[in-house]
Amino acid sequence: MNLLVAQAQQIEAPEIHYGAIAPVLVVLGAACVSVLLEALLPKHQRWAVQLVLSLVTLVGATGALILYATSDRPEQGVATLAGAIAVDSPSLFLWATLLVLAFGSILLIADRSVEPGGAFVAQAAIRPGTVQDRAQATKTGMQTEVFPLTLFALGGMMTFVASNDLLTMFIALEVLSLPLYLLCGLARRRRLLSQEAAVKYFLLGAFASAFFLYGVALLYGYAGSVKLSAIATAAGGTDRSDTLLFAGFGLLVVGLLFKAAVGPFHAWTPDVYQGAPTPVTAFMAACTKVAAFGGILRVLTVAFENTQWEWRGVLYGVAVVSMVIGAILGLTQTDVKRMIAYSSVAHAGFLLIGSIALTPDGEGVSATMFYLLVYGFTTIAAFGIISLVRNSDGEATHLSQWAGLAKRSPIVAAVFTFLLLALAGIPMTSGFIGKFVVFSAAIDAGLAPLVVIALVASAVAAFFYLRVIVLMYFSDPAPDGPTVTVPGAFTTIAITLGAVVTLVLGLWPTFVLDWAGTGTFLS
Repeated sequence: MNLLVAQAQQIEAPEIHYGAIAPVLVVLGAACVSVLLEALLPKHQRWAVQLVLSLVTLVGATGALILYATSDRPEQGVATLAGAIAVDSPSLFLWATLLVLAFGSILLIADRSVEPGGAFVAQAAIRPGTVQDRAQATKTGMQTEVFPLTLFALGGMMTFVASNDLLTMFIALEVLSLPLYLLCGLARRRRLLSQEAAVKYFLLGAFASAFFLYGVALLYGYAGSVKLSAIATAAGGTDRSDTLLFAGFGLLVVGLLFKAAVGPFHAWTPDVYQGAPTPVTAFMAACTKVAAFGGILRVLTVAFENTQWEWRGVLYGVAVVSMVIGAILGLTQTDVKRMIAYSSVAHAGFLLIGSIALTPDGEGVSATMFYLLVYGFTTIAAFGIISLVRNSDGEATHLSQWAGLAKRSPIVAAVFTFLLLALAGIPMTSGFIGKFVVFSAAIDAGLAPLVVIALVASAVAAFFYLRVIVLMYFSDPAPDGPTVTVPGAFTTIAITLGAVVTLVLGLWPTFVLDWAGTGTFLS
């Protein structure tokens, strides 16, 4: 009995650096408050309060991040919560990226001018567009459960990119995934398509989570710990069998590549992008990719850098498959949201090139993080434009309905053209700079053949972007074609922010590139 008491007295509470993790605490704390507001406030008051809370939360979390980043902090970073969370320079950059992209996503989610009552379903028994639907939208406003769900997903993403052990990473993965499954099924229009997308995403996500967790178990059996640094130490030794190591690595990476929508683990992407409410699609396309590749970068850099000569060939092949799938299947799409989905698969292949280009100066890591930032802004603005082109059934996403759009709305067509050119990587856009720095890092890492394949894939992918541009400018609009809704203030801000950042970082990227290149992952 005395021995048990003595052992209990030796247990020390983990040191918590509250200043370092303040941005995450602000987001998750606000998400909990947001849930309480859903239960306590009358329906007609929720939208305004939830919107203000969400925006104040993002501003507050960004302020906390800036205060910590500019304080007298350890240059190499700090590990807190018993080493479960690592707050280093890449974590701070990825947190800032997630917060600013979430700001644009929240604006799209909150806009009620494009779709009266918002883009989210109010009651399944009421058909959209009917008198009852309009009456309910007027009376109760928007379904505001989306705000706490979005904040919880954002908090999970921020935790995920800073996770320093695999168990924390798995918990963060579930925290970010579960709200997204719900958000995908809440579309006001085309509800069956939306609900089908949510079910597919949930089932495939459950399989991916199982792969991830099984990989964690095997790596724990190999290293005797789930900490990334302990796995790296064990992998650097010669007294262990590598069977568990590489089996665990393979299963772990499958789960990560699924979240990043990297081919051939992309099967969920086209259906979910098409079926989910467009603001949710924008949030997933931008922020989920940042979180997934942030986790991939940390795992590869901290835990498996010593064994990269053994796994680099596998991820080399995966990157090629992803680029080929995204570029070729994107050519066959007739729905603009599915086209952007396959575009994201191709971009995931480009991002994976930077992730495996691990050079001593960290050029591959900084290039990938810059690419994530610029791709996120461009994608949010593009989906904002897509939400404006509508017919009586909701959004007009079939490509034939975009014919002659420039004659109906020259400004919308011009902005969308610019964003498509950025996705194609045309000079004077941030997309060009992103690809340039990633490909340069890959060449420095000895991956020149992979860069050649990527350039060919980029050229092929540019064709389906140009196809949309040709449709908008050189085709006649149908008499019963879609209309372009005048965007509300929130959608206008989101689109303007994305387009301006895409242009500015295409001309003056130095500051962001320098910030992305400061510091390395804490090991």
